[in-house]
Amino acid sequence: MSSRPEPDVLDKDDSPADRELTRLLGMLDDLLDRLDAAEAPWQEWLAEVAADYRSSAANMVHYWAIRQCDLRDLQRRLAAFGLSSLGRSEPHVQATLRLVRCAALAILKGSWAPPPPAVVQPEQSEHLLRRRAVELLGPAPAGHEARIMVTLPSAAATDPELVRRLIERGMGIARINCAHDDADAWRAMAHHVRHASRLTGHGCLVAMDLAGPKLRTGPIQPGPRCLKLRPSRDALGRVLDPARAWLTAGEHPAAAPQPDMPTLPVSGQWLARRRDGDVVRMRDARGARRHLLLSSEAGGSHGFVGTTDKTTYLVTGLMLDVDHADDSTPVGALPEREQSLVLHRGDLLNVTQDCSPASVEPDGPAQIGCTLPELFDNARVGESIYFDDGKIGGEIIEVHAGMVQVRITRADVGGTKLRAAKGINVPDTRLPVPALTDKDIADLATVVEIADLVELSFVQDPSDIVRLHEALAKLDGDKLAVVLKIETRRAFERLPQLLLTAMRRPRVGVMIARGDLAVEVGYERLAELQEEILWLCEAAHLPVIWATQVLEQLATSGLPSRAEISDAAMGERAECVMLNKGPHVEEAVRVLDDILRRMARHHYKKNALLRRLRSWHPETVT
Repeated sequence: MSSRPEPDVLDKDDSPADRELTRLLGMLDDLLDRLDAAEAPWQEWLAEVAADYRSSAANMVHYWAIRQCDLRDLQRRLAAFGLSSLGRSEPHVQATLRLVRCAALAILKGSWAPPPPAVVQPEQSEHLLRRRAVELLGPAPAGHEARIMVTLPSAAATDPELVRRLIERGMGIARINCAHDDADAWRAMAHHVRHASRLTGHGCLVAMDLAGPKLRTGPIQPGPRCLKLRPSRDALGRVLDPARAWLTAGEHPAAAPQPDMPTLPVSGQWLARRRDGDVVRMRDARGARRHLLLSSEAGGSHGFVGTTDKTTYLVTGLMLDVDHADDSTPVGALPEREQSLVLHRGDLLNVTQDCSPASVEPDGPAQIGCTLPELFDNARVGESIYFDDGKIGGEIIEVHAGMVQVRITRADVGGTKLRAAKGINVPDTRLPVPALTDKDIADLATVVEIADLVELSFVQDPSDIVRLHEALAKLDGDKLAVVLKIETRRAFERLPQLLLTAMRRPRVGVMIARGDLAVEVGYERLAELQEEILWLCEAAHLPVIWATQVLEQLATSGLPSRAEISDAAMGERAECVMLNKGPHVEEAVRVLDDILRRMARHHYKKNALLRRLRSWHPETVT
């Protein structure tokens, strides 16, 4: 090509280094030719991309083209001349290849000739990605590039102080999950976010996650109305902490002093006659003699805390008596206990289109409903099926009208519980289900009203994105930013097409929903796939949200694992990191902010920044 200065023809007296450089130039020329040829099959897609994304879309296609080749040998041979930089070429593929070619030619000929301009210049690429990250996710916080997104719990609708504390600790995007609560609760959450943002002076956007099609297990018949109280004991059986229950008036129940304390409804008149220190006696559901010692200290005037040193089973209607008083009352209506199926490897499970509450039977195949009727018309024998984030897995061995039979191949040795409303994944089954459901379209009216960005769940086909764009246009929601959640195998396989379709309008991003994606592709492949998604999105200069199970143990239990700290540190390579809700989510936000600040000093994307290390000092050398 005329834009590439050609090396002289090899002479028999050329050195081995000159011969190697000439061969490398030929290999680089082949890659550059691939870039020119690659755009042709993608031309229809590229033509639809918005003008601001044209160069990025072309660069992404260029990256796709060179990654159809095995570049390991070329990388190794370039490194021998100090020229290997292809491993960081994602954001400016053509420019990198041309620069490396010019450098190799300069070594060979002893003079430097700069390359012609490329589709995206190196100095442009970082600016493009940073600008789009700000447009989608808001300004980066001081100290690091990755914003922190937090999934708001239902309590955020009634607790503005919780929202304020999250923002103060570093939340830059509040995520509302449309699969939970309702429009009034969402509006309250968004209002608290806007108000707290103004009060604190810290910007915080609102993201809303559309529920998408629900592929979940059906209901299970509830168990008996029974409450089990069990004290905590040491290894010798000595009581460390008694069991507690909150006795409150069944007619007007008051909240327990602690969120995890079980509630025992009783007659309000009977409760009004009780005093601190009363002993309530009963024969529990097993006929065992038991008692509760009442204390009003924690409950005030709203009820009593009853404690016992023995395991006690209470049921609705059980009679309670009081020492030294001719005074008894029945236990009020207790909540029905949630039931579950216990599945072992080798068990058979019938998954049915009928979502009537399933019974827990001791004999015969277990049975549970499925909320998505399309499964039964499209499932095939031999396909895989997973339940509850992959905790249980199996193979479809029979398909009948309205029922598929599954042989369980993955479960704990002692069995794994399967409950109602748990997710189902069928990675081998092609379900003709649009990502945008009728509920999602109805919810979009509220999303357009209160949100800054919308997350499209279960996206699998470019038509899903087109349908979302059309629905937003009808609601005058063209300015709403769109995030594609990559959570299925099909979405990953069609990622270039999905990105090019999304780039038809401004403000686009990608969420790597690693939980569902791991189930779909296998946990052993997740690390590889999340890397590939990061690379392709960087080539397209699109912001990425690193999501699912980040610091999950810390958020739920208050104590992080070593592995999840390392995982959170990897999140600095994305433009945003998402935390899910949990009792300790405020601490998780603080810890994540600290981790991201530390990692930002060392890395940007795949590039080591090589700041001065303060870990070792000359005086420690002996």
